[in-house]
Amino acid sequence: MNTIQIMELALKLAGLDEVPEDSGILVEGENIKKVFTGIDMDTAEIMLAKQLGADLVIAHHPAAGSPRVNLHKVMVNQIDRMMEAGVPINKAQKALKEKMDEVERTLHVTNYDRAVSAAKLLGMPFMNIHTPSDIIAQRTVQEHIDKCLGDEPKAKLKDLIDCLMKLPEYKKTPAGPVIRVGSNDDYCGRIFVTMAGGTGGGVNVYKAYFEAGIGTLVVMHAKEDVIKAVKEQNIGNIVVAGHMASDSVGMNGILTKLEARGIEVIRMAGIIDPR
Repeated sequence: MNTIQIMELALKLAGLDEVPEDSGILVEGENIKKVFTGIDMDTAEIMLAKQLGADLVIAHHPAAGSPRVNLHKVMVNQIDRMMEAGVPINKAQKALKEKMDEVERTLHVTNYDRAVSAAKLLGMPFMNIHTPSDIIAQRTVQEHIDKCLGDEPKAKLKDLIDCLMKLPEYKKTPAGPVIRVGSNDDYCGRIFVTMAGGTGGGVNVYKAYFEAGIGTLVVMHAKEDVIKAVKEQNIGNIVVAGHMASDSVGMNGILTKLEARGIEVIRMAGIIDPR
């Protein structure tokens, strides 16, 4: 396989027709037989990959090139997910805008060339797969929860944690699922997983979800301002499933398909091997 075929596979698995702004092939490669992959891959990891004889480095997070600078552009996809939860489209757009602008300003000033230039100098094919992987994680976790708790109208947060722990990525990490807002015996209500769309949408997005009737949001991570605001509003629960573990769920959905095609995959830098 080559880098284009690997990206096409990721898009197909995620149900996407084109490469999102936060993903891309940064250095093209052919005849890929050995992949070195992690959640965050920078110059040191690229050098290690070269030393270990890898044919390609796949990062999850967009740490380099235009995917890093343009991360904010994929946040608009959160509007579709919010609409699925019952949030009106105009309200979803307004709730998201402030955080999108903040992310754009933050990433605009970062060193987007660091890892790319290292990969080019080393002659190491390099790509990152962000939104496709996050979509796979979101879908996988939501389907898993629905299967576990779909027939339990009085499911509690402790039941939700037990359910998540049945997935190997959550079971095998020291930073697994935790309740950030709520307590073990609180009822879940409607459980909704939101893990795709670049990064968290901020306080206004959480508030919009809860006002639309969501009882518990399952997320990869939640910032302190969000946790504080939701506690003060007292209108919903937040379960943080775990950042590296959730990213691993999505990436493994792609990596296992590569392994099935005979490609050797070396997982590191945050990716949890589910086997």
